[in-house]
Amino acid sequence: MDEFIIFTGNSNPALADKICEYLNVPLGGAVVKTFSDGEIQVEIEENVRLKDVFIVQSTCVPVNDTLMELLLMIDACNRSSAKRITAVMPYYGYARQDKKVAPRVPISAKLVADLLTVAGTKRVITMDLHAGQIQGFFSIPVDNLFVAPVFIEHIRANFPKELVIVSPDAGGVERARAYAKRLDADLAIIDKRRSAPNKAQAMAVVGDVRDKVAIILDDMVDTAGTLTEAAEAIKRAGAGEIHASCAHPVLSGPAVDRIDASCLKSVLVTDTIPLHEAASECKKISVLTIADIVGEAIIRSHTGDSVTSLFV
Repeated sequence: MDEFIIFTGNSNPALADKICEYLNVPLGGAVVKTFSDGEIQVEIEENVRLKDVFIVQSTCVPVNDTLMELLLMIDACNRSSAKRITAVMPYYGYARQDKKVAPRVPISAKLVADLLTVAGTKRVITMDLHAGQIQGFFSIPVDNLFVAPVFIEHIRANFPKELVIVSPDAGGVERARAYAKRLDADLAIIDKRRSAPNKAQAMAVVGDVRDKVAIILDDMVDTAGTLTEAAEAIKRAGAGEIHASCAHPVLSGPAVDRIDASCLKSVLVTDTIPLHEAASECKKISVLTIADIVGEAIIRSHTGDSVTSLFV
């Protein structure tokens, strides 16, 4: 175990502590601070020479700062002769910008991949990528983990048999179908029209939700516009109870207020992103940890065992 070491930046130290607790190893010492003008300074306080280094850092709010912290930590370890550096990114920022949706716009997810690779990353461990093809942006191995085992175990233990899993848009159908199959539940889809970024209007429900417990399944919740519109559409279609689950609780802007005012009974999220104060006080939002899955992926990556078998 002394051949690998885990570090973290400032984005999600609580998750890094849980991962280290699962692996029964101490968190590596690193100082990540800023100068008065906002410039980030990094100092690794452990010997990493010829060690397998894992840096746990979700590139969440403030996205640009947390991304820069990660890049500088990777560079510091690379210049200190680390054997291999793995970026453990439970939440991959800029993942929504994975293609050109208009003329003269960047493919930001690809640029982030290039930055990580050039900095010295030899492997990436991430979770529930917004688009699976982002793995192809890298020329290094990428392990895309899934929160499904955590959510499915919780749903089986806390929800009745009469379930319907709802995809809030066409892009999430494959994910929703996989959950529905493992839970022996029905499947429904929301026909959604998006008029502008962060603005969505749910139009119709495809599938039978009447008198059933509906669980809206998404990979992330940002401003919660899509989520709450979907919940209203499901309510109009006659669902008995409406819940939601998402891997990444971005919850920016009016998200918490929208969730509070909505017909959603509960919203289940994970700790890939730490909740801000307003979200942590919202009684409808509950958090499950993904530390065990990430910790298992880290140890399997280190020993060369299969990571895919975690989800079979």
